[in-house]
Amino acid sequence: MERDSIAVGLDIGTTKIVAMIGRKNEYGKLEILGVGKSKSLGVARGVVNNITQTIQSIQEAVQEAEADSGYKINDVVVGIAGQHIRSIQHSDYISRSNPEEVIGDVDIDLLINQVHKLAMLPGEEIIHVLPQEFKIDGQTEIKEPIGMYGGRLEASFHVVVGQASSIRNVGRCIKSSGLDLSGLTLEPLASADAVLSQEEKEAGVALIDIGGGTTDLAIFKDGIIRHTAVIPFGGNVITEDIKEGCSIIEKQAELLKVKFGSAWPGENKDNEIVSIPGLRGREPKEISLKNLSKIIHARVVEIIEQVFAEIKAYGHEDPRRKLIAGIVLTGGGSQLKHIKQLVEYITGMDTRIGYPNEHLAGNSDEEISSPLYATAVGLVMNSARNNTRSATPLVELQKPEPKPAMRYQQQEQPQAVAQPEPEQELEEVAVQQPVHKVQESTEKRVKRSFFDKYIDKIKDFLDNAE
Repeated sequence: MERDSIAVGLDIGTTKIVAMIGRKNEYGKLEILGVGKSKSLGVARGVVNNITQTIQSIQEAVQEAEADSGYKINDVVVGIAGQHIRSIQHSDYISRSNPEEVIGDVDIDLLINQVHKLAMLPGEEIIHVLPQEFKIDGQTEIKEPIGMYGGRLEASFHVVVGQASSIRNVGRCIKSSGLDLSGLTLEPLASADAVLSQEEKEAGVALIDIGGGTTDLAIFKDGIIRHTAVIPFGGNVITEDIKEGCSIIEKQAELLKVKFGSAWPGENKDNEIVSIPGLRGREPKEISLKNLSKIIHARVVEIIEQVFAEIKAYGHEDPRRKLIAGIVLTGGGSQLKHIKQLVEYITGMDTRIGYPNEHLAGNSDEEISSPLYATAVGLVMNSARNNTRSATPLVELQKPEPKPAMRYQQQEQPQAVAQPEPEQELEEVAVQQPVHKVQESTEKRVKRSFFDKYIDKIKDFLDNAE
């Protein structure tokens, strides 16, 4: 049974591509078996702009993860981000022909199919349909409508929309890298899974994931996703500003940002200076840390103000929509010195840095617990929930010879035929699971069934495109 729960997540970011292999241990925590990381060359602001380079980067990360774990990756859950992502709130209803019958899955599916008929801008497609609250015959605040009676079933939905071509380009890269696509999820949702607690989601929280090319926002209240947004600025823009402002090369600008950068200019004294080696025998360049932090501060303020505008657009100032748990920062950009204090200063909201270590097994590598890997950990958790066998042990793949001898072994030792036991176990689990799922929540069931359809749609498109 342990082999069946191997999960794989692939985070295609603007600065790095991470392939992560993991499985749930007996305590329900995620045990990371292998991680592969490569420089992302064909992605800008979360969108693929060079297919060939992206495929090479994916293959590099996948090979490293396979070598690290001893598993061969078959399929992956991929995160979707980029400036083309937007979200809308939408309400819809159906009138049921027989109000005397209990509401079932068919009614929910009918309602969701209606949402899919929404008119989108040219080239856009619906990625996520997330039910928020249901209303039956005027009765509000129903979270689980299945099993209830009623004639008019109404629901409010959080609909995430993206550019169809961008999503298909990601699918093409995965397929050309020799992998199957087992799932797609919005990156801020994956990061939220990895770093937020259920209590925070209930109380109301804004997750800000500051990546290399984009800053992703996900707002939760009453345990339900309420708002998502992708801001097309991230850590790369800060590096670019340092490069321009100090007249140095990009590699030096990135090093300066990581080692000496601060989002709070008042922290550095005027006489603190860093010497940068000159290019090709030129004189070294001296850079004031005060000026460096002023450059960083200006850009970080701009990013945070854009995010705060989205939080206000959600309606944070309304007492009923107040985000009691404040803000959680994650992603590589959250490691910038004093960014937590700056966010608190601008927004006036409690802030903490989100680490994915809560869901990781105790013996996990410290590096994986970094906010840098929050999205990748979230994607592996997403894959683990689907119970897919996304990777096969390399040892198994290297032992095909004993096959002919198996017949004789089975004749001599009839007990070897007792192999179907694990299958029986699996059947029992399959029988028990649907009962559990109905109790779980309509939201999760909807998400799963919709994704199956959406991934099939992408696979059909890629097959026909050839």
